[in-house]
Amino acid sequence: MCGRSSLTILQKELEKRFNATFYSDDLLQYNPLPNYNVAPTHMHPVITNLDQEHLQFFRWGLIPFWAKDVKVGYKMINARIETVLEKTAFKNAFRTKRCLVPFDGFYEWKKTPTGKQPYRIITKNTDVFSVAGLWAEWTSPEGKTIHSFTLLTQGPNELMKGIHDRMPAILTPEQEQLWLDVSVPPEDLRAMITPYPDEWMHAYPVSPRVGNVRENDKGLLEEVPVQTTLDL
Repeated sequence: MCGRSSLTILQKELEKRFNATFYSDDLLQYNPLPNYNVAPTHMHPVITNLDQEHLQFFRWGLIPFWAKDVKVGYKMINARIETVLEKTAFKNAFRTKRCLVPFDGFYEWKKTPTGKQPYRIITKNTDVFSVAGLWAEWTSPEGKTIHSFTLLTQGPNELMKGIHDRMPAILTPEQEQLWLDVSVPPEDLRAMITPYPDEWMHAYPVSPRVGNVRENDKGLLEEVPVQTTLDL
């Protein structure tokens, strides 16, 4: 499961990285960058297969068009690549509504004898990476339209095995273009998703404060000592 991430670069840097621009209305309404503690329900930039020239702010937590209310999104922040083509909530989106979700790091909690220790995981070969995502458009009974997304997850690489049993489906720049290409068969795309090379990644312990969604500052990115003994 991937439930916390970060995206700390500024608007112009993000636009340059993906060769896409923000809609001005989105920036005026949300303008949340940088975000050191991205969490479900947050509005976050994505690039969809239907509009590759723009970064748009979508809500984290997929809300399928048939959902009765937004609460469904709380249970759909991730989609497992192994079953995505079989699950009712995801299979149609996998075929027609794919997106790139940019981050510069993600957080995961490792079980230790002294409790759960959060780690921040980053990529060493690029400052900003993208995770394969799916998106949806939902209209409330009151007529309000919400665009949302979920992150694809997969089994861990060697680095992540020591921290958690799942990891986000990080894409290489070459895979990013394929992921947004509607002509590529879904089965080929699923086969393309493999764990990001562990030699391209780095993990380090960070403050437990990251577990509190209200905490959002640069200090969350700093490495901290790992507690090795229980407090008596």
